[in-house]
Amino acid sequence: MERRKGFRFTSYQPGEVSPFEKLFDIFQELITHTSGDVDEALDWLRELDKEYGLTDEDYTLEDFIEDLKARGYLREEIVQGSGGEGQDGEASLSMTSKLERMLRRRALDQIFGKLKRRGSGSHQAKKSGKGDEHTGDFRSYRFGDGLEQISMTESLRNAQINHGMDDFRLEENDLVVEDTHHKAQMSTVLMIDISHSMILYGEDRITPAKKVAMALAELITTRYPKDTLDILVFGNDAWPISLKELPYLQVGPYHTNTVAGLQLAMDMLRRKRHTNKQIFMITDGKPSCLRMPDGTYYKNSVGLDDYIVEQCYTMAAQARKLHIPITTFMIAQDPYLMQFVRHFTEANKGKAFFTGLQGLGEMIFEDYEQNRKRRIKG
Repeated sequence: MERRKGFRFTSYQPGEVSPFEKLFDIFQELITHTSGDVDEALDWLRELDKEYGLTDEDYTLEDFIEDLKARGYLREEIVQGSGGEGQDGEASLSMTSKLERMLRRRALDQIFGKLKRRGSGSHQAKKSGKGDEHTGDFRSYRFGDGLEQISMTESLRNAQINHGMDDFRLEENDLVVEDTHHKAQMSTVLMIDISHSMILYGEDRITPAKKVAMALAELITTRYPKDTLDILVFGNDAWPISLKELPYLQVGPYHTNTVAGLQLAMDMLRRKRHTNKQIFMITDGKPSCLRMPDGTYYKNSVGLDDYIVEQCYTMAAQARKLHIPITTFMIAQDPYLMQFVRHFTEANKGKAFFTGLQGLGEMIFEDYEQNRKRRIKG
């Protein structure tokens, strides 16, 4: 009698999570919010522990801190006191480069992890082409895949597992294809608004922006190592920051000098030899500041200043002439600001997304992938 095949449903049993892993996940979130201030993050963790009982007598918060140091996530530094020689300093905890990398990977998992590889991909294209650089990712064979894409080693291994050596055969269901992507290079500049409005009205907008920047950096350095990513921040002025500085990013008492940010971004991209270039700009506020030729600042926080706005449109048009598309991610819903972004985008022939904080990272990554593919084909 033929045995019937079917599904068996059982209760979900969550995997065991160690006390360290549980606390470490919360700690990483807290230290991102505190811009790398370890003491402040631990203070918040203590408050959460009091309220929710995160630790017990078998594993205390002090045990967790010692584990963080033992595993190379925190280092202890002695800060000299102000009493002169012979005065013992206080011990201070700071992040290590290992924890900085961990925060980038976590941001990538949180944001880019939502964009699972599915079918022929999520790109809006009529045809799916094959790339010329191996990714190390495998998938099942689909009708239309070229023979040169088949990984014989993995396919033969599947055949051996599925049929055994006594009845060895290679069937279509055994075939495995190694995914590829194009080698064409992309140079990206990510602009992050750090003006005061990014924490105005009690809403934290800088933390999601930081997470997006960390995740994008991790994506490019791991999946597209031949691409380049430069990051700059803009307030009253604009300046580049390193990958290492991202977790420590904070807003300042700044206005929004969008023009300075765009000028620096285009200067960075002019020095790149790659033919594919683009700018991502994350902002939530209107342009409200310009640096004048004599070094003084022209500021106007009331409404949209025509003089400042026209300078922004001019920069957008200049970027268009240099074939540099600008994708603006506007974290605001004010109608007059949305109208400004539409005109700005029209001047550049770029793109704009109007969004709240949720979904910002996913849109940036989808756009990075789509921009990359479209510009490669063009």
